[in-house]
Amino acid sequence: MKIRTNQLSSHLQKNLAPCYLVTGDEHLLVDESLDSIREAARAQGFMSRELFVAAAGFDWAQLRNSSANLSLFAEKQIVELRLPTGKPGRAGGQAIVDLVESTDPGLMLIVSGPKLERGAQSSKWAKSIEAKGVNIQVWPIDARELPGWIAERMRQAGLQPDHGAVRLIADRVEGNLLAAGQEIEKLRLILGEGKVSADDVSAAVANSSRYDVFKLVDAALGGEAKRALKILSGLRAEGVEPVIVVWALARELRTLANLTDTVSKGMDLASGMQKTGVWRNRQALIRSCIGRHQHGDFHGLLKAASLADQAAKGQSRADPWQLSTDIVLGISTR
Repeated sequence: MKIRTNQLSSHLQKNLAPCYLVTGDEHLLVDESLDSIREAARAQGFMSRELFVAAAGFDWAQLRNSSANLSLFAEKQIVELRLPTGKPGRAGGQAIVDLVESTDPGLMLIVSGPKLERGAQSSKWAKSIEAKGVNIQVWPIDARELPGWIAERMRQAGLQPDHGAVRLIADRVEGNLLAAGQEIEKLRLILGEGKVSADDVSAAVANSSRYDVFKLVDAALGGEAKRALKILSGLRAEGVEPVIVVWALARELRTLANLTDTVSKGMDLASGMQKTGVWRNRQALIRSCIGRHQHGDFHGLLKAASLADQAAKGQSRADPWQLSTDIVLGISTR
């Protein structure tokens, strides 16, 4: 069956399915859904967990063997499969179907990945999970829903925000839920529980954001390589999740790549920035950065950002901080 993320909690309180498929591009919500399933499974005695990441060259026999190994353990087992591309291929799809058919009261299968294309949603492996278990498609929080989501998240953290506080956080994070969650946690640590106003948020941001992801991006755009690397080092030292850093860099690179494509087709940069929605106070930074680069540079850096994103999410063994350093230098110095 299919359920929404807001139905997951009530579902888990009633029963536990033998298999779950959790997909979507909103990583915080995907991760939290997976955490909820694991927690409910542990409460039902699933104390062992085996994780597989189906990266390029993955041996699908490993997944098949996971169910064969179940008899070696007295405790119930979770087999968790991450699909970085959402496309297991023919061999992988069949391996998933076989494992779904092998699930029983002692074996649970959890498959996760990015938002699936229509063909993948209707594939035999996805339908087999949906038929025997639960399919959860995680949808992004849109701009209209974001303030309500932030307000509820703050209340869960023991904060009582006014409208201005919620709006200020929503404007700062610009739709990134990971960044929003981190901002809320900072406020809880700095202010403690209780009422929160817009002034409280502004003061807390001023006190806690010596090294801000947005300052990092602006320093790189302005060609301040030394300062950008110092900010990047500070973000790492402060425990900022690398996925947030990579998100901020990739978002800016997409804008830069789109603008250079637009200019190459004959449109002037000023019109392109206006059409793309670049804020007026940032247009000089964007212009200076594009002026330092060749057409195609930003597309190359976007590919590097994709690798860094995979590393930040544990989908490869690469160091996301080193990859981020390379990207920052690429934006700053070319």
